[in-house]
Amino acid sequence: MIKRVKVGMASCGIAAGAGEVLELLKEITDEDKVVEVGCIGHCYAEPLVEIETDSGNYMYEKVQPEKEMLEQMLSLADSSRFQPNPKRIDKEELLITSLAGKIEPTSLEEYRANEGYEGLEKAKRMGKDKIIEEVKTSKLRGRGGGGFPTGIKWSFLASKDNENKVLICNADEGDPGAFMDRTLMESLPHQVLEGMLIGALATDAYKLFIYCRAEYPLAVRNLNIAIQQAVEVGLNIIGGKPVEIKVKEGAGAFVCGEETALIHSLEGKRGTPRYRPPYPTDHGFLGYPTAINNVETFANIPLIIREGGDSFEKTGTDNSKGTKLFALAGDLNYSGLVEVPMGITIGEVVYDIGGAEPGSVKAVQIGGPSGGCITAEYFDTPIDYDSLTSLGAMMGSGGLIVVGTNRCMVETARYFLEFTTRESCGKCTFCRIGTKRMVENLERITGGEGTPEDINVLKDLGKKIKQGSLCGLGQTAPNPVLSTLNYFYNEYLAHVEEGYCAAMECKALVDVFINKEECIECKQCIKNCPVDCISEGYVIDNNLCTRCNSCIEVCPKDAITRVAKGGVVRVENQT
Repeated sequence: MIKRVKVGMASCGIAAGAGEVLELLKEITDEDKVVEVGCIGHCYAEPLVEIETDSGNYMYEKVQPEKEMLEQMLSLADSSRFQPNPKRIDKEELLITSLAGKIEPTSLEEYRANEGYEGLEKAKRMGKDKIIEEVKTSKLRGRGGGGFPTGIKWSFLASKDNENKVLICNADEGDPGAFMDRTLMESLPHQVLEGMLIGALATDAYKLFIYCRAEYPLAVRNLNIAIQQAVEVGLNIIGGKPVEIKVKEGAGAFVCGEETALIHSLEGKRGTPRYRPPYPTDHGFLGYPTAINNVETFANIPLIIREGGDSFEKTGTDNSKGTKLFALAGDLNYSGLVEVPMGITIGEVVYDIGGAEPGSVKAVQIGGPSGGCITAEYFDTPIDYDSLTSLGAMMGSGGLIVVGTNRCMVETARYFLEFTTRESCGKCTFCRIGTKRMVENLERITGGEGTPEDINVLKDLGKKIKQGSLCGLGQTAPNPVLSTLNYFYNEYLAHVEEGYCAAMECKALVDVFINKEECIECKQCIKNCPVDCISEGYVIDNNLCTRCNSCIEVCPKDAITRVAKGGVVRVENQT
């Protein structure tokens, strides 16, 4: 007998069409049994539907809003059954995401039925000093990118003699390809809130803010519902006093992920960083002592208090304890959110969990747009704070973009630097102007107008921007360029000396060519060309062609390809 029908309704599921599936399910089965859940991390298989029965649970993938398919699913048919990658099951360690996609995100009752808020109740019995000691014992480091020990940060705030201490959850996740925090807030808002309330208890902070970007409407909605539910049952009463909890929607500025810029924005000012010291724990929001941690950090806290710091400390490496969430995206088979123990290798994440084919990957961009590029030859490197830093990259908040052998590393560097240039607040000259000059150099190189001197300027300017910028955005913005120059210098040289892009990705350096011997003259390319640059004789006018790839995508015989400028096809080892 069917007990519940759970539809994955996080942003990834909704984008894949889960909303339509949900509505149709409510029409053809008992509406009271159909519930919305969060994301289980297998975003590549969305929409996902799990059917709970007396005899077990059955998961279905890529479910379509078609009555026949849904009826077969409700009869527990074998077709479309979800079979996760077995290697991923072996490698993952689900601790903070163990309930994601399993419970209703906004059901306080269901969260509490699964050990929810037990950590908070235990913390109330422990007292603030023991809470901080437990967090110190766990050796939890901040998951927002800096990796500062959480217990030490909390001890700084707890030591301040001030009645107006503030605790902030930094949910301003803005990295391209990153969705770790969004998934936690959408799927487990009560868990994030519980972590914050434990933090409030440990530090005597009675004003709590969750600074979440407005582009996350579902996360904002679920957080506000969770806060309202917690307040209604008095979970926010700490030491006999109510803790004030507010969600502040940010306007989407990437720089507001930096803590002092975030505080300025929260105060109603322009989001720009300031010099430190004084640090926020001394002088933060409105001048009050303030501590800031990110979403994933707070989500770890209930587990640490409930199970004990010693238990948490058993997972990971010497200097990087616990698990880490990564948003997998790019050139791989299984994109989505994964939770892995610290110390797992990059290769295990890319090949075993992500399903990328060995030999098909050139590098990974880890740590977001301000992170660094790590080549496939270093994929045996363990994922921890120190190991990644030694390679010129950084953990960041957990974005991991896989770059295939068919990608141009110069264009990849340009893409990420363009993002950080656009997001610069403009306060520092090196960041405001220097990154712009670097982007212009990269555009010349990818546009076929670069010179060897442009490469030298990139090296020199990148180092000066790192040294001359005030905040983490400017200090790390050149990383994608400097790391690709380090590992893929030959690609830069080929662009400027030969006008050649081995990946055939830079539009100014390629032509589009129809192989007459393979062409069957089906006219699909002619019909789909948006600029009418293909003649009836199946010749492409490359002066008109925009390199949009429409003809390549519709050709049934793969007779159309990109070739080096001038029509000469070159074969070269791109690694």
